[in-house]
Amino acid sequence: MSAATDTVLRQRVLKEKVKTRESADSSITYVRPNVFEAIPKTGYSAKRVLDLMIGALALTGFFILYPFIAAGIKLTSKGPVLFKQPRTGKNGNIFFCYKFRTMHVVQKKAENGLPVVTQKGDNRIFSFGQFLRKTNLDELPQILNVMKGEMSLVGPRPYPVDECAYWNRAFDDHYYRYILKPGITGFAQAQGYRGGTLDVELMRKRLDFDLIYIEKTSFSFDMKIIYKTVKRMVVRDTNGH
Repeated sequence: MSAATDTVLRQRVLKEKVKTRESADSSITYVRPNVFEAIPKTGYSAKRVLDLMIGALALTGFFILYPFIAAGIKLTSKGPVLFKQPRTGKNGNIFFCYKFRTMHVVQKKAENGLPVVTQKGDNRIFSFGQFLRKTNLDELPQILNVMKGEMSLVGPRPYPVDECAYWNRAFDDHYYRYILKPGITGFAQAQGYRGGTLDVELMRKRLDFDLIYIEKTSFSFDMKIIYKTVKRMVVRDTNGH
């Protein structure tokens, strides 16, 4: 995202009037905030403490599981164990997001100006990689991003830079997602919205859930989202692909 693009996006956001939008869940609404007024008010003081406490436990799990997952990746596909990708984080800053590699090392070019996204049945995904995606274990290395302070346990999911640029043009309020640190999981993911998509209506629903989270973020909300995410992982109902 260039500085010029960033400036244009901020100007467009500021021109938006405050309004209420009904979310995909009709029982929940959010009030679209003014981006600069909302920044100092969002989040809660113990959020970083929660990230570090649960993150430390998850980091232990990461080191325990790493040799087994690494072996599974190496036995089913050639290439590195970890995959890092530039993604858009808080305030639009770019950082390298870590994942366990789940795809063969193949370069896929964008077509018709559309970003490259992973879709159901994508032949780049190898068998063990599919298992990692279905169980959300492919996201486990992002604990490293959390410990570094680049991500939080809960927040809007960080999208690749080209996807963010695409959706910034599609939705005037997409930029509000950058008010908080991105999360390993989020309100949208806890509702089952996960995986790459170019469907405008589906992305609108995801964005609504992200904006609800930004408006209502709290310790209890984070714990609820973490619980629902773990529950989906246990029953393998993650909608990952």
